[in-house]
Amino acid sequence: MSKRILEKESVYKKASPIRKGKWKEWHNQRYLYYMSIPFVLWVFVFQYFPLWGWTMAFQKYRPGLGFFEQKWVGLEHFRTLFQDDHFYQVLRNTLAMSFMGLVAGFVVPVIFALILNEVRIGVMKRFVQTVSYLPHFVSWVVAAGIVTKMLSTDGGVVNSILLGLNLVDQPIPFMSQGHWFWYIVTSADIWKETGWNAIIYLAAISSIGPELYEAARVDGASRLKQMWHITLPGIRPTIIVLLIMSIGHLLGNGFEKQFLLGNHMVIDYSEVLDLYALNYGLSMGRYSFGTAINIFNSVISLFLLFAANGIFKRVTKESIM
Repeated sequence: MSKRILEKESVYKKASPIRKGKWKEWHNQRYLYYMSIPFVLWVFVFQYFPLWGWTMAFQKYRPGLGFFEQKWVGLEHFRTLFQDDHFYQVLRNTLAMSFMGLVAGFVVPVIFALILNEVRIGVMKRFVQTVSYLPHFVSWVVAAGIVTKMLSTDGGVVNSILLGLNLVDQPIPFMSQGHWFWYIVTSADIWKETGWNAIIYLAAISSIGPELYEAARVDGASRLKQMWHITLPGIRPTIIVLLIMSIGHLLGNGFEKQFLLGNHMVIDYSEVLDLYALNYGLSMGRYSFGTAINIFNSVISLFLLFAANGIFKRVTKESIM
């Protein structure tokens, strides 16, 4: 008995310095914790508390009735969703445009940042960077109008160039042909967001030590080899973190682009999950069905986030959690 008591006392003595150290650390950083309280409350109120609304997906929700007065229907709305053939067409469109945007939205900004970093004329570099990220501040309403006008068959810039170079005999109706729609949305997104997305890569490049480039030049490395062996490995953690977060939002690509650039002639290619929830859920008063679509979207996004994080953590030793 005395031996056990002595063992417990020794364990307590070993643990007590750790507890004191943690308490001291918390006490020293208490003002930082106090400052974080408003942000924690904001996240809870606007991000976690609304999850209570997910219960509508398991009810036949009727506005005006209290929570306990609603009729519970279990997984009926999810069965309706998965039995709808139109849902799989919408899912195809969402995955196709999201994947194209994911690839182009990473490759193009990285290449642009690498090229811009090699520009040695400061005035030219700042000018190009400013011009490239200005479209980010243009709303999609205006951007969609510009894209539609450029691709118009009546005096559109693209068709005028094609006709002027004798590449086509008559104007191409880009906006009324479904098989062009995915490429139009992806190209418009690249034009609008490339400069803005490149900013974080340029910031990561600026943190790379200049002595690495000096050593590489002494060894006779060309600028292309410096980019490949120094710049790209230096910004790899940034690329991986942003890629993981983008994969987590693969299904949540919004609906502004598709809604503004689409029309009834290309609806088989333009309708995405968010538009599907809007058209067949909220617009028709089927709030529970719209909530079920949102839950499906969130669960799949969460799964993709953890899957991508686990794969990159195992392969590259880089992760976000």
